[in-house]
Amino acid sequence: MAVKIQHRLREAVDAIGKATSSLDRLDQARRLREQTELLEQELVRVAREDGQSWTQIGALYGLTKQGAQQRFRRPPRDALGD
Repeated sequence: MAVKIQHRLREAVDAIGKATSSLDRLDQARRLREQTELLEQELVRVAREDGQSWTQIGALYGLTKQGAQQRFRRPPRDALGD
């Protein structure tokens, strides 16, 4: 999944350069941010699978263990309305 997201990030960066108006560039920057957030979430998941602790992940962000958990744990599927 991370490779697909990285590809979408490259496409989003290219789209900013090709945008013809300031509003289009802003929209492409928004899309880039969204894709970056997806990549970050995926990489946190991979780090957890690799045995990294919430404390270690939190330290990267200047957060406590609990802060990292709150920031990166996904809500249960039921909370998403699925």
